[in-house]
Amino acid sequence: MMTSLTARQLVRASDLSRIALGWGTFLAVVLAHPLLTAPAPAAALFVALVVIVAVILVCAFGVVTQAEALAHRLGDPYGSLVLTLSIVLIEVILISAVMLGPGEHATIARDSVMAVSMIILNLVIGAALLVGGIRHRGLAHNRTGTSAYLSMLVVLVALAFGLPALIGRGGAFTVAQEIPIVVLTLALYAFFLYRQMGTQSTDFTEVSPLPRTAATGGSAPRVGIRRVLLEHRTEVLMRLTLLVVTVAPIVLLSHDMAALLDDGLGRLGAPPALAGVLIAAIVFLPESITTIRAALRGEAQRVVNLCHGALVSTVGLTIPVVLVIGMLTGQTVVLAESPANLLLLGVTLLLSVTTFAAKRTTATHGAAHLVVFAAYLIALFS
Repeated sequence: MMTSLTARQLVRASDLSRIALGWGTFLAVVLAHPLLTAPAPAAALFVALVVIVAVILVCAFGVVTQAEALAHRLGDPYGSLVLTLSIVLIEVILISAVMLGPGEHATIARDSVMAVSMIILNLVIGAALLVGGIRHRGLAHNRTGTSAYLSMLVVLVALAFGLPALIGRGGAFTVAQEIPIVVLTLALYAFFLYRQMGTQSTDFTEVSPLPRTAATGGSAPRVGIRRVLLEHRTEVLMRLTLLVVTVAPIVLLSHDMAALLDDGLGRLGAPPALAGVLIAAIVFLPESITTIRAALRGEAQRVVNLCHGALVSTVGLTIPVVLVIGMLTGQTVVLAESPANLLLLGVTLLLSVTTFAAKRTTATHGAAHLVVFAAYLIALFS
């Protein structure tokens, strides 16, 4: 077991450089806003997009470093939960800020969560199962914990996107319908977190733990979480702070990049919804990298905790928040999805249930998820 590290040992020059680069680039983009306002010169638009993506990639690897160190120290599900909630909470705050700003944003929550759902459940999980299945000839996961995630997703997705299409008005819930939906969603999500971090925590650990060390980024031996926090409080707080401070400019730059992408994709004749997909992919880039690395190490349950956990938190937090904002500001919040997207969501959830019903997931399962994501892109361009 590693000894507790000091603050000076934890904060390296590379960590500070990434933080300075991320926040410095964000400030530069804010200052350069008048030059990048649509229609921006093609050269300036291209350079800005390249710089932003490059900075996001650099910062993403910093986030992954801190996330894997926390996972090693805390063990799952706590380590995965820290990274998931850090990204999701910032995303929810930014969506809320957009809704509270000027203009109409009736479908921002629906479009954002739909894009995140298809990226996480099909693209990221598909790629992880494919590379992990090829390297390890299959990945064994904790079926009880995975089933809990999927049960949550089936209910939350149905409440968020299916029900308003059937009982709402114009794809939006009425106020009388919104209140019980908010209460039910938050209550279910809170109960899930309570069980995941308490009595059922062992349901979210690897079923066949491999020998793990700090060098491999594996999970720590099973030690009581309270004891870990007591013995390594400085390390946990410092790494958590570094993670949040590094991930924040990624999310902020991604949303600043949205206007640039809208401008650029508009000139190319691409569908406007494609920008949302690209933004969602970039926002969850650190989690995606961490997931692929976990799959390559054979850590199937960590893949599940990162991906399914991220989506449960995204739906469980975003939908109640935007509905409350809509009620307080009088805005209409359209959540009902199109028939094509509802079909793809249904297929995705059914495929997820069948994939993780098996004792071992394989590369074939991953390929199937990737094909569904390709179908989503086809529908997007149609």
